[in-house]
Amino acid sequence: MSRAATIELRGVSKAYGDVVAVRDVSLSIEAATLVTLLGPSGCGKTTTLRMVAGLELPSQGRILIGGRDVSGLPAYERDVGMVFQSYALFPHLNVIENVAFGIAPRAASRAEAERAAGTALETVGLSGMAERLPSELSGGQQQRVAVARALVLEPAVLLFDEPLSNLDAKLRRTMREEIRALQRRTQMTVIYVTHDQDEALAVSDRIVVMNQARIAQQGTPRELYESPDSVFVAGFIGDANMLKGRLERIDATQGRLRFGAFECQVPHRGLPDGEVAFAARPEAFAVAATGPARAEVLHAAYLGRHMEYRLRSELGELFVRSPDLGRAYEIGEHLALALSGGGITLLRP
Repeated sequence: MSRAATIELRGVSKAYGDVVAVRDVSLSIEAATLVTLLGPSGCGKTTTLRMVAGLELPSQGRILIGGRDVSGLPAYERDVGMVFQSYALFPHLNVIENVAFGIAPRAASRAEAERAAGTALETVGLSGMAERLPSELSGGQQQRVAVARALVLEPAVLLFDEPLSNLDAKLRRTMREEIRALQRRTQMTVIYVTHDQDEALAVSDRIVVMNQARIAQQGTPRELYESPDSVFVAGFIGDANMLKGRLERIDATQGRLRFGAFECQVPHRGLPDGEVAFAARPEAFAVAATGPARAEVLHAAYLGRHMEYRLRSELGELFVRSPDLGRAYEIGEHLALALSGGGITLLRP
């Protein structure tokens, strides 16, 4: 069982000369949870991770791990393990030697170090590959070796920096499931950095969306997908059509939203009556033979389980997904649109 630790960032910033990479980030992470830092390149997520690891020191603010202030401590005194994007395996060492490398100085003997390494390899499902060289492994297997090398140190916190970016799409899906299962099995505290929205939704207890060096919003995957606070978050967590309509409050929580030929009831989120911005997910619209609105197909794509359409409508261009594969519309055809009954969220200004 892992010695899972809480993590807390209090007003943490990092500047490189005049360039501010992270600005006033405050964040609390519960023990034994997996929290993902998600955002576009240059948003500050990797710099934040490196400050937790001790590879960068904050320009201001404090970082606490397990309640202990580690803000000025070097990496080797922080009780963290890190899995890098490049895996950073030694090509001339075999698998068990790579895994044992970090723990060897702490172990009483080489045999003890290799026993601990063997246990870590069992944890990641590689016990039969101890004698292989990294060049004899697949990308997914190399990634597991990198995880085992971090696990063998029994850290209180495990950090992942874009660990799946070098893998193909199918292997990424398999490996993210394995990482999530490993975290649940070991009950470690994990911070996971990625720019892949699907990856973040699949593995996380909580997601912290970063933009322009700050936290834009944080919450559970469902909260961020269904109730984004801003245009940026709505567009970054999945696909969304950004539209405008008119809101009329009904009661303390619900409002009536009208846009084009459509009308629906949504949580008003404290917004006043009048013009509002909202996000409509691609699944919010239903492609039908009849409906209150008409649209022209500008682009159509078959994706196995659903069709994707880009449409010209009175609302502007719309991106729509339809599970109806029996009637696939072609470019230039006209179709009807209705509302599916969900997937619409008001955005705060």
